[in-house]
Amino acid sequence: MTQQQNAIEAIGIQKRFGAVVAAADINLVVPVGQRVSLIGSNGAGKTTFVNMLTGYIRPDAGRIQVHGDSIVGLPPRTIARMGIARSFQVPQLFKDLSVIDNMLVAVASQSGNLSFLRPGRNAEALARAHELLQRFELDPHAERRVGELPGGVRKLLDIAMALTRHPKVLLLDEPTSGVSADEKFPLMQTVMRALSQESATVLFVEHDMEIVSEYSDRVVAFYSGRIIADDVPAKVLANADVQRHVTGNAQKGAVHAQA
Repeated sequence: MTQQQNAIEAIGIQKRFGAVVAAADINLVVPVGQRVSLIGSNGAGKTTFVNMLTGYIRPDAGRIQVHGDSIVGLPPRTIARMGIARSFQVPQLFKDLSVIDNMLVAVASQSGNLSFLRPGRNAEALARAHELLQRFELDPHAERRVGELPGGVRKLLDIAMALTRHPKVLLLDEPTSGVSADEKFPLMQTVMRALSQESATVLFVEHDMEIVSEYSDRVVAFYSGRIIADDVPAKVLANADVQRHVTGNAQKGAVHAQA
């Protein structure tokens, strides 16, 4: 596969924190448009890998390229401008602002005309904000203060804000964390339906194996700073090492790993 066909190329990635090996010869190539789940227990290396992709941590060795451009050593702001967006396990929102004003802040940050006090309400910014709110089924909440919203709605808003830059790569950190069992599938269906209108490659860290199995093209399992399995969901979740070190369950069916 040629370089232009890959969204992410991480080759020979090494990272240590003192005696702790956080990444040991990580090799991961992700084609454009793929939906990839990253799974693993606490300390397995998933978050370290995501932090290296976004510039918050620099690898000790190896190379990372996004759509053919090296990102190693670049600050997070520069990497974001290159087309990598991220949502967080705990949504990073302005709780005292309305939903629409949160979206307008995100739109304004894309152009560099950011004002936390008076988000720009020009026609173009409003159109983009409302388009994303409609796509994520959030338009009915547009004028509500974010602090009043339930957890699932906040999750959707955080992801919608990440899309204002039209990212090439979108990283989702536990999109269903804190969401009730009844809400998790509707939430993910809304997210995936909204993302179907984007060309972004999606990597998501997830602890719920039902979600992993249903919404991933591919699953990458981490353990002790290493990739121990990388394949389609059914094969990875049936892998003996994954069942031993990640899911903690050698039986078939939905299992949960602490992410």
